[in-house]
Formats: sequence, structure tokens, C-alpha cells
Amino acid sequence: MRLLIATTNRNKLREVRGIFEGAPLALDGLDAFPSVDEPEETGRTFAENGRQKAAYYSARLGVVAVAEDSGLEIDGLDGEPGVYSARYGGADAETYPQKFALIYRQLRQRRALGCPARFVCALAVADGSRIVFEARGTIEGRIADAASGAGGFGYDPIFFYPPLGRTLAELTEAEKAAVSHRGGAFGQLRAFLAARAWSLGDRE
Repeated sequence: MRLLIATTNRNKLREVRGIFEGAPLALDGLDAFPSVDEPEETGRTFAENGRQKAAYYSARLGVVAVAEDSGLEIDGLDGEPGVYSARYGGADAETYPQKFALIYRQLRQRRALGCPARFVCALAVADGSRIVFEARGTIEGRIADAASGAGGFGYDPIFFYPPLGRTLAELTEAEKAAVSHRGGAFGQLRAFLAARAWSLGDRE
């Protein structure tokens, strides 16, 4: 069975391929379809954005598409950056170190350093315009005292995971996949497909 993992983020695609290691699947990223335009993300929740993207790419490309929307929710910032995680800070915070600096500055102003936070991943699988599966994964932690770790990507260096005593950027890929929001959501998808003998109806 072939699945499109609807992302241009190579780090995300590498993580997903690791989660499906050993499964009888062929996983393509959007780099296999360079001519397709990206849809505008207008959803107000991770789940809405995941559904929109999955249905868009499946209908446009004629393949089963898996799309996810994920991000960081910080309690001390009233749940921000949330669905705007990748765009947080706009032109003044185009790199993740700049986003980290903005977050720490705001948390200091609110006296909320070290506050609880979570990563959320909501995925959807579409076959044409039909959503055939959805899953949600979360990981609870807190904002680290300072960015730490050279692994992972995105906000991983500032997300401290108390059970392992490290940030996500300090974990190995296997350790992260076992506990992360993306590992949880895509692990549910793996179980769903395995229970169906790695097929969705007439799709192979």
C-alpha cells in the first residue's frame, strides 16, 4: 500500500518513516509531487487543519493522503502558539531561536517561566474527499529553563519532558518516537492499518 505523507518537512517525514519501520507500506512525501500547490490553512484547531490538508492532497493527487497539524501549547501564554506554531512571531521571528527568545521574553513578563506545556499532533487520512481515519497524540511537559539539545527540530529544545529528565532535543530518535505526540498519533494509524491488513478498501 502507498500512502502520501503530506509534508515538505524532511524531519517530520523521517520521524514518520521510523514509526512505520518494518511495515509493508511505501511512504511518499510531497517532494514526490513538486508541482502541487500547498493549501491555505484556515482551521482554528489542529484537527481542522489536518482534515483540510488530507482531503485537499488526496483529491488533487488521486492518492490516499495522511496529513497532520501539530504544535506547541504553552499554558503561561494561554495556549499559544498553538496552531500558529510554525508562523509564531511573524517576520520578527523567522528562525526557531528567534521564536524561543520571543517565548522566553513573554514568559518572563508574565512570571510564568517553567510553566506546563504540551505538544499536540492531530492527523487525518483521506481517500478523496472522505476522511477515513483520525487520531490525536499529545505529550505533556513544561518549558525548559533554557533551550538544550542538538537533536529533534522545531520547539524540541525548549520542551522539557519530566519522566526522562531531558528536553525532546536531548532524546534519541527512538526515545522521542516512543513518547512524542507524533509517535502517539502515527502509532494509532499504524495499528489501524495493521488491523486491516495494510489496506483501505480497494486501495493497495
